[in-house]
Amino acid sequence: MNLLVSRLDEAQRRWYAAVEANRLGHGGARLVAQITGLDEKTVRRGQEEVAGSLADVPVKRQRRPGGGRPPVGKKDPAIVTVLQEVVEPVTAGDPMSEQKWVRVSPRELSRELGAAGHPASPPTVRRLLDDLGYRLHANTKQLEPRAGHPDRDRQFQSIAQQRQAFTTAGHPQLSIDTKKKELIGAFKNGGRVWSQTAEAVNAHDFPQDALGRAVPYGIYDLTHNRGTVYVGQSADTPRFAVEMLARWWESEGQTVFPAASELLILADAGGSNSARSRVWKSQLQAQLCDHFGLTVTVCHYPTGCSKWNPIEHRLFGPISSNWAGQPLHSWETMLGYLRGTKTETGLTVRAALHEGLYKTGESVSDADMATLNLERHAICPTWNYTLRPRPTLSSDAVPTDVSRELVL
Repeated sequence: MNLLVSRLDEAQRRWYAAVEANRLGHGGARLVAQITGLDEKTVRRGQEEVAGSLADVPVKRQRRPGGGRPPVGKKDPAIVTVLQEVVEPVTAGDPMSEQKWVRVSPRELSRELGAAGHPASPPTVRRLLDDLGYRLHANTKQLEPRAGHPDRDRQFQSIAQQRQAFTTAGHPQLSIDTKKKELIGAFKNGGRVWSQTAEAVNAHDFPQDALGRAVPYGIYDLTHNRGTVYVGQSADTPRFAVEMLARWWESEGQTVFPAASELLILADAGGSNSARSRVWKSQLQAQLCDHFGLTVTVCHYPTGCSKWNPIEHRLFGPISSNWAGQPLHSWETMLGYLRGTKTETGLTVRAALHEGLYKTGESVSDADMATLNLERHAICPTWNYTLRPRPTLSSDAVPTDVSRELVL
């Protein structure tokens, strides 16, 4: 009997004991209580429920609403007020929403409440904080610089106009940038993944322990919602950036845009494709304009506005989500995650390993800059300019530095 009773919930134990007590007759309740270890009052309560109607008995719950251990706020109404006083000095919040957070742990708050004469366990403190509107959050980069560039709005309007003009003409539009560099090997990668056990990785991110450092240069085709990532193994230089653009045009761009003679590039104001880089402009002239006969218009996003560059959220965001929590053990592993990135909106990604070596510190003289067929726009000329093919140079006269590309 006791084996069966141990497998039943509270209500079922009462009813089973009541049935057995009724079968035994007079004195059955006391005998069953002694055998099962239940209180005799519990057995008699079960007899009353069995004798009456079970229609009023709660379904799929052990107790009636309001039964069980009372909440700590009901037993100690002052604890909520005391908790608010304790967390007030360490509370922060979002002025644009109701989100609030504290910088002390529930365990520390539990100790402070106990010292104030209001004992509560850490889980209870968590529930009370949740009732008060506090949540567990990580900090997020959302605040923009207070002093924005005076031409910021004008530049955004100019970019919108250029995109509209290129869309109407059917010319290609590319959003480009270098993603965060990654160490290849057993290194921690932020995020979580469903698995039976957590994978062990290196305790420290020492570059000397890595197989190499990946430089993922992304090219996002806004027209076809298609991304291409060239994974470099050397420095992130302007020459590297332009060479990847030239490879993209040669392997993919001129195929999907066979009639295109103009190209719009959206880029950040800094990095390897910096608005002030002479090497960037010189290489665009040589490797894209002169070699392929393309007219290239470049629009840079204002300083501090890189997150508005479409590639950031349309390509890099899905990539980061795809390999979140997964160490990049090898170059092949990284390429696999890149190619496996997809979204419900139809994003597809190509990826290739680029083994070229690039030196930093390259410069372009004033005399060489004077040879560029460069036209700066009237609006924000530092951020907007167009490069056209030089009529005196043919594609045969421009050598291309082709490094071996491994596509896995």
